[in-house]
Amino acid sequence: MRIARFFLLFVLAAAILAIPAPSQAQVAVGVSIRIGPPALPVYAQPICPGAGYIWVPGYWAYGPDGYFWVPGTWVLAPEPGLLWTPGYWGFGEGIYVWHAGYWGPRVGFYGGINYGFGYTGVGFAGGYWRGGNYYYNRSVTNVNVTVIHNTYNTTVVNNNTTINRASFNGGPGGITARPTSEEMAAEHDHRVPMTGEQNRHFEAARSDRSFLASENHGRPEVAATSRSGEFRGRGVERGRDANMNRPPENRSDSNRADRSRDNNGRIRDDRPPSVRSSRDASYNSRVDEKHQQQTDKVQRQQDTERQKLQQRHDQERQNLSRQNRSQQKQDQLQRRQQQQTDQMNRRHEQQSQKLEQHQQRENQRQEGKPHK
Repeated sequence: MRIARFFLLFVLAAAILAIPAPSQAQVAVGVSIRIGPPALPVYAQPICPGAGYIWVPGYWAYGPDGYFWVPGTWVLAPEPGLLWTPGYWGFGEGIYVWHAGYWGPRVGFYGGINYGFGYTGVGFAGGYWRGGNYYYNRSVTNVNVTVIHNTYNTTVVNNNTTINRASFNGGPGGITARPTSEEMAAEHDHRVPMTGEQNRHFEAARSDRSFLASENHGRPEVAATSRSGEFRGRGVERGRDANMNRPPENRSDSNRADRSRDNNGRIRDDRPPSVRSSRDASYNSRVDEKHQQQTDKVQRQQDTERQKLQQRHDQERQNLSRQNRSQQKQDQLQRRQQQQTDQMNRRHEQQSQKLEQHQQRENQRQEGKPHK
């Protein structure tokens, strides 16, 4: 009996020692602090390095020397279809506890923290997956549309007159948000922890003393970076004056939809080249404006349909959960909903392709007309 008990303790100790260091570095396990994290710094979003990268906002982590800033960065999702739910600090019973972020098919609760760039406190408005491709919302993400063609433009309205830069939920000065039913349901989705790339980014920030709040006084010099773990050179965004109102969403001037004229007065069109004419932009500006209106209309219709289907799916899952149906029934519902989603995505893709082909033909006809 003693031998069996000793063997069990030995196996348990070996299992604990076998836990890889990165998983412990996620500051998610057993971290409870009595002093709250600093306010979120003000910064702009660096340009997306390429298609398929998803924005992971910066956050305050905690280490042996206190709070330190982990810069926001672009990372690749561990698999297509997954979105990032940011981690957050929550206050309760006199302590601040870290709730780790994770990857999942939808964005869950992240404390109501307004991290910006599509993470307004509830859900995510920075992009979505269609099939195996990720589409970026140009109004809240900084992408080069001559390189990344999977984009759309949906304005994100923040109804708050004052932007709250609090980086924790609950407690004095914290966010008072509570999870919605959909965010609670997301807790039961398939979830994937931080990737190896994110862990390396975290470790690089932890080993750099300039990111310590005790050193930078809550205003890190490097607030965001285009590439994970790279805190020098191009693609690095510096922290801004903390007295500035933190923009809910920041975008590079060169990609702003409302920046109509640049380069000595020429029209700067931020749509993909496939839907633009090669002729002088001043001659074609009315055609371009018409095409943009057509594209925006189709995208609004698709967004509405996507939201309605999501709401119906959520209702079906809730009804099935209340009925305590078997796992087999739940799997059948999930397969049927996935088929419906795939069918809708294919239909949307066909609509977008037809519209683009129509606009290309119209541009070709314009090419053949003489200048007036």
